[in-house]
Amino acid sequence: MNSWHELPHAAFDLETTGRDPQTARIVTASIILVDGAGDVLQHHEWLAAVEEEIPAEAAAIHGVSTERARAEGRPAAEVTAEIAGVLGSMFSAGIPVLAFNASYDFTVLNRECERFGLTAPAPAPVIDPYILDKQMDRYRRGKRTLTALTEHYGVGFENAHTSAADVMATLGVARALAGKFPVLHGEAQLLHQAQIGWASEQAASFQDYLRRKDPAAVVDGTWPARS
Repeated sequence: MNSWHELPHAAFDLETTGRDPQTARIVTASIILVDGAGDVLQHHEWLAAVEEEIPAEAAAIHGVSTERARAEGRPAAEVTAEIAGVLGSMFSAGIPVLAFNASYDFTVLNRECERFGLTAPAPAPVIDPYILDKQMDRYRRGKRTLTALTEHYGVGFENAHTSAADVMATLGVARALAGKFPVLHGEAQLLHQAQIGWASEQAASFQDYLRRKDPAAVVDGTWPARS
């Protein structure tokens, strides 16, 4: 049986209004489906007419102002419903969806679905290059951002922090990880289950580190979405 990276797989990314996934609102979203050779089969893009102001610091990152979102975007409820629908169809078909730091993006989507009375897709199988890199090369020093990983694995990355560019970078990093670490080969669902444990262990380790200075520090290791 072919490994997940040799079969059709997708990637998903959101750009939002803030860093807290429990309160952030979707500004832009991208979902790209590729075949086993990396050729694009589907490309979905959304811009939401955000119902609240986009903070200047968020707009400076992804380049979308409140004015542009409201002038060019579509109703946030419609955008959220379509994102959930595309992802739900992929998961139902057994297509793995890659997301860098998946617990952020899927938590944002879940909260948006709750706001609009929508049913969020059950996120599985998900593949998260952020979790994979930390597990495969856990003692490497330096940042683990998407930009840092593209540099480390030699993946081209232009227009960082736009959802489409981040999706393509996520696909590239994941394929590079699969090429370097054969242990990551296999069925996507099995890798999904492994990442649940890895994410929990990584969070516990980071929490222990933080508690050396702050005994009350808490790191949530729930993956691929937080409650």
